[in-house]
Amino acid sequence: MTDQHQATNAQASDLDDEAVARYLRANPTFFAARDELLGELHIPHQRGDSVSLVERQLKLLRDRNIEMRHRLSQLMDVARDNDRLFDKTRRLILDLLDAGTLEEVVMAVEDSLRQEFKVPFVSLILFGENATPVGRWVNSAEAHQAIGGLLGNGKTVSGNLRDHELDFLFGADQRKEVGSSAVATLDHQGLHGVLAIGSRDPQHYKSSVGTLFLSYIAEVLGRVVPRFTQTLRSVR
Repeated sequence: MTDQHQATNAQASDLDDEAVARYLRANPTFFAARDELLGELHIPHQRGDSVSLVERQLKLLRDRNIEMRHRLSQLMDVARDNDRLFDKTRRLILDLLDAGTLEEVVMAVEDSLRQEFKVPFVSLILFGENATPVGRWVNSAEAHQAIGGLLGNGKTVSGNLRDHELDFLFGADQRKEVGSSAVATLDHQGLHGVLAIGSRDPQHYKSSVGTLFLSYIAEVLGRVVPRFTQTLRSVR
């Protein structure tokens, strides 16, 4: 074996597949001026006609392009859905700010979620010892006993709830139809309560689904409702 061959073998032993791959990624035009190397490359191909390196590269680029187009299409769909949600939320918030009574607040929330957002099950529950004739009020202790696990961290919860939680939020009759739910807490200036929405689809409100818009509506409610009643006791 000549010294040149020995040197070549020594250099080759210092390289591994990842090092070669990194180099080719950093130098994508490496083969442009080295046609002779293409004839020495061994590239397995599927049965049938031979596939050149260029053809395989083009196929890979086409596949990646299709994948990127699918991802872009999905992102565009999400963006359009968010735009529609934002517009509906904006109109609801303006209605809440314009409301002159607690009855108008409750009606605005329930009508918007059912008619605009197309939510089949809606429940706005306020906690307090001194209930008003408007809306649904429950005793603070009763609320904690029924759904205390949903109130612990003050964050919006979504997914599949337990039967007794669904009974409290939507009633025993509707509970059987609710497949998944999202629950946002109201907690501001002595006001405590929940805004819950439900779907017949068990997968509609998954635990990983973003609840930004529902949380935003609940935050606005927490600031609007105390205008009309300040007689609530904390649920804490």
